[in-house]
Amino acid sequence: MDLKNHNIIESYQYTDIIFEKKPVINIDGSEVKGLYNAWIVLNNPKQFNSYTTKAVKEIILAFGEASNDRSVVAIIFTATGDKAFCTGGNTKEYAEYYSGQPNEYSQYMRLFNDMVSAILKCEKPVVCRVNGMRIGGGQEIGMAADFTVASDLARFGQAGPKHGSAAIGGATDFLHLYVGVERAMASLTLCEPWTAHQALHFGLITDIAPALKVDGKFIANPLVNIEHYADEYGRVIFGAMKTGEELIKGKELMAKGVIDLSKLDETVNKLVAKLLYTFPNCLHKTLTEVRKKKLEHWDKNKESSREWLALNMMTEAKAGFKAFNEGPKNDREVDFIKLRQLLAEGKEWNDEMHKSISPQYKTQNI
Repeated sequence: MDLKNHNIIESYQYTDIIFEKKPVINIDGSEVKGLYNAWIVLNNPKQFNSYTTKAVKEIILAFGEASNDRSVVAIIFTATGDKAFCTGGNTKEYAEYYSGQPNEYSQYMRLFNDMVSAILKCEKPVVCRVNGMRIGGGQEIGMAADFTVASDLARFGQAGPKHGSAAIGGATDFLHLYVGVERAMASLTLCEPWTAHQALHFGLITDIAPALKVDGKFIANPLVNIEHYADEYGRVIFGAMKTGEELIKGKELMAKGVIDLSKLDETVNKLVAKLLYTFPNCLHKTLTEVRKKKLEHWDKNKESSREWLALNMMTEAKAGFKAFNEGPKNDREVDFIKLRQLLAEGKEWNDEMHKSISPQYKTQNI
């Protein structure tokens, strides 16, 4: 039978991401003949796998291609290296091109929305393989996936209000469905990252795997408390970062080790092997029904969110992204107190305002 190709673009050659098919690994560790996982890999490690405009386009095409591929069992959505899955949009591109250009950013955000929708409407289960930080827009596209398996060195969180944006590219739609409203509110506003252990404990992710090898043996993340303990206020805490001497010792142990993601891959393969032993149409219907909870919020809000984000490029986003892109390495946030004081005085958003609050202009302000 001559099968039809349903891809929008046939035989597309990816440049900003990696798209490849790898054999499905059975429960016994053997390769399954004729069946594959489609790996969609963000490939911008020098900028913590942030996505450029072109990468967003390619992610949309890749999810369409993988969704249509009859031989694909699952999609593994991941990134190059061991530092980051994704830290969101490319800040350099935001600061140097989109800042102050609301019409341009509106068009970019339409592509972003289509990327999230492509993940949510994919006809194969999507596993987010988190090889490092999943922050900001990276957290949002990761939450659009069906499952998340992470290195136990990974961290999860948002950054919007710290850098001139709001997490309305999916996080305000999805996060509360995973962890509840109050915990979501704290993450979305305070922008304090969670460890992989906390993310697992809170219900954000499916599983974690050790990634640090010391003297040839895998050990748990030495920077994290992996037991429940009560703090000075009697609050029971699990999975938080260590502090004081314990953190110093943990960092010393980290320095002795090497990062090895083979256990992460093994855990991902085991999850897909379990999915292999299900009826594919019944599996897809189940995914579709559960995804409706995300789509209910996403489809209702994505267009108004896009419009707000575009207009915000004239004020707070312009200041925040330029500060992050152009500020000194140890000072990439605006002067929030001064900003609030100026707004309380009724000052308008203009170049003088930007310069007076931004770290890259500090020497000029003195």
